[in-house]
Amino acid sequence: MDITLRTFVFIDSLQPQLASYLATSSQGFLPVPGDACMWIEVAPGMAVHRLSDIALKETNVHLGEQVVERSFGSMEIHYRNQSEVQEAGNIILRQLNTTLESRMACRIAWNEIICGMTPDHTTLINRQLRKGSMILPGKSMFILEVEPAGYAVYAANEAEKAAHITLVDVKPFGNFGRLTMMGSEAEAAEAQRAAVKALENINARAKRD
Repeated sequence: MDITLRTFVFIDSLQPQLASYLATSSQGFLPVPGDACMWIEVAPGMAVHRLSDIALKETNVHLGEQVVERSFGSMEIHYRNQSEVQEAGNIILRQLNTTLESRMACRIAWNEIICGMTPDHTTLINRQLRKGSMILPGKSMFILEVEPAGYAVYAANEAEKAAHITLVDVKPFGNFGRLTMMGSEAEAAEAQRAAVKALENINARAKRD
């Protein structure tokens, strides 16, 4: 059966907010700040079971998340040692008989900053998004939607690295991934620049190779 590599992204060091956020929904071993991490998404979804099994048997990585839908399957593996996570990724690529360059490029479907949020708007969002931090009235909200969904995690980590920004929500599953962050106008703009640049760099590397 043909397996499509949708997302394959290595994160060298999980930032504190993202690591804590991922831990709120982790079904397996909890990631901690500073861990190296890899997010992999394939289609069809059931294929992720075999890939998780191979990575866990042949390396020391921990499985933090596994979501198996009919269309797509996602997995998050992490470990303190970067080389261990990278080796797990190489093993998975060999199992798929493919290379990193075969992964799907990231398409940004929505990218916007909404400034000076009203109390009504922030209250409604805070009631819907319960795992991250709350949006405060008067702050600016940076929202990003990407395809494939898994790239939302990478965008969140790179934005947190670059800006003094608050992580509100990240959804890396399904057809599209979504990222929501909050800060001042300047902080939101810096987070936006960092996230977009990181995703553009992924696509640029694929084209060069």
